[in-house]
Amino acid sequence: MASGATAPGAIVASGASSGRGGDPTTFESVLFEGGAGSSGPAAAAPEYFGDLHLSDIVAAIVAGREGYDLAGYFAVPLSDVDAIGYRHEVFRDLEDRQLATTIASFAEQMRTVRGRLRRASKVYYRYEQERWLVDAADAYVGAIRDLATHLADLQVRSRGLVGFRAYLDDYLRSDALGTLAADIERVTAALAGVRYRLRLDGSKIVVTPFEPEPDYGAEVLAHFEKFRQGAEKTYEFSFERWPDMNHVEAAILEGVAAQHPDAFGALDAFKERHASFIDATVARFDREIQFYLAYLEYVTRIRRAGLPFCYPDVSTGSRTLDAHQVYDLALAGMIADRGPVVTNDVRLTGTERVIVVSGPNQGGKTTFARTVGQLHHLARVGVLVPAADARVPLVDRIFSHFEHQELVEDLSSKLEDDLRRIRLILAEATDQSLIVMNESFSSTTLDDQRFIGLRIVRRILDLGPLAVIVTFLDELASADPRIVSMTSVADADHPARRTFEIIRRPADGLAYALAIAEKHRLTYPLLKARLSG
Repeated sequence: MASGATAPGAIVASGASSGRGGDPTTFESVLFEGGAGSSGPAAAAPEYFGDLHLSDIVAAIVAGREGYDLAGYFAVPLSDVDAIGYRHEVFRDLEDRQLATTIASFAEQMRTVRGRLRRASKVYYRYEQERWLVDAADAYVGAIRDLATHLADLQVRSRGLVGFRAYLDDYLRSDALGTLAADIERVTAALAGVRYRLRLDGSKIVVTPFEPEPDYGAEVLAHFEKFRQGAEKTYEFSFERWPDMNHVEAAILEGVAAQHPDAFGALDAFKERHASFIDATVARFDREIQFYLAYLEYVTRIRRAGLPFCYPDVSTGSRTLDAHQVYDLALAGMIADRGPVVTNDVRLTGTERVIVVSGPNQGGKTTFARTVGQLHHLARVGVLVPAADARVPLVDRIFSHFEHQELVEDLSSKLEDDLRRIRLILAEATDQSLIVMNESFSSTTLDDQRFIGLRIVRRILDLGPLAVIVTFLDELASADPRIVSMTSVADADHPARRTFEIIRRPADGLAYALAIAEKHRLTYPLLKARLSG
């Protein structure tokens, strides 16, 4: 890495061969088997991220790890079941606390390396820069050796970590690392042997060769030891230490270097030879492993609230969706520490393709729709999903159609914008996609909503993707046998109280009526309050 780099993703690695005799191993990535995936800057989040609150989830996961630039890994889905399994294997390995602690310790050591490299890039004087570089390289070699030693004693089963352990074992014995370690030892020993004297000549400081002389202070103390009475008063003092060298110290160092050309010549040569000493694969591992550690740390916090996670069964050979105790991970991240989070089940089998969710306002319908979308995205990314168990089809794309705030500068109507967006979705979706719609076209009349809604549902059924549609229109739930009706549940004893449970059952025809009553403050509790007042 150039000594000024600040982020693991920005490391300009040495690219040195890691194999004995010059042949590198085939391992490249702990995230992408074969190294096919990107390790560059974060990719842009998909359009549905905001609607499904995935942006909030990812922000919470990567908080505190901004230097690793991890968000892109959580934004870009995988398109292959085996690639998802590759990540599941690594997650299972890292659920072993001892292994996770070992990896976390390596990450901390690498942060020390990068901290020293940043320091080298910020100081002004040449020899100070070069010494920070040596210290960074020393910390790096120590991190590699420690990790290799601990991994050798731990059991790993995943293809990713088994491959990296083999690579690390090879790298540990490589000429590249061996030469680096030898040069560090040589330079350090040479600098440790430097001796010099300073002589004050008026306002000048003169550097002179070191000549041993008696310690007269020790002789004076020994002579007067017999007169010691009680605790003596100390007159020791310390010089104020600055974080970096000042111009006086730098001038002294230049004088010392002139008297010890071999030692400081070795320091110069070290910089020329090892300005970028971090191996490319090690640098990539250091960054990519944070994807797993960050997510597992987030999972652990949610699990403490009693909420489940599982490794989903992701399949391309089946269109079955069957998940139990699923929940909105964004919501859980905000309130899991303060109260219970309601979980629900979701199921589509056989010819079932569309879930129509109806029910009263504030009953959890939108949260349920987001939950289904989150479930599919997280399954595609290859992480644990918020459910007790889940069987999820591998969709090719996810589309969301949520109500957007109308912009004053936008000359088109809100209905026109909604229609334009759904047209683009239906043009791009395939029978392998997922569409999540939430109370679309609410800006128009009931009759128009019904007309548009039925046309869109029929188009979705003809196209064949999976879909979740939140609506007040009960007619949509019974428009076709391939549609599953789910409704939000109210407390039987207190109908105005929401349970936030969403269950499979026919729409009861009351959702829109209740919404109208609430809009005009004509529900029983509101009328009772107004009359009593």
